[in-house]
Amino acid sequence: MHSLTIPIAGMSCGGCVNSIRNALSKSPGVSDAQVKVGEATIKYDPAITNPEALRGVITRAGYTPAVS
Repeated sequence: MHSLTIPIAGMSCGGCVNSIRNALSKSPGVSDAQVKVGEATIKYDPAITNPEALRGVITRAGYTPAVS
């Protein structure tokens, strides 16, 4: 498992946190998603997904992930 922390813009409340956590937890390869306002820390299987795909999940949920 790999771990990745992604800063996220556009979050302001617990509803934002829940939206992102739910989207990430349904994403193939994600074993854990800890989300708080402003960032997500994701544990994932690199054989199944990658940081770019995880940023895409966040974008599709309506938020703006930082690109490193």
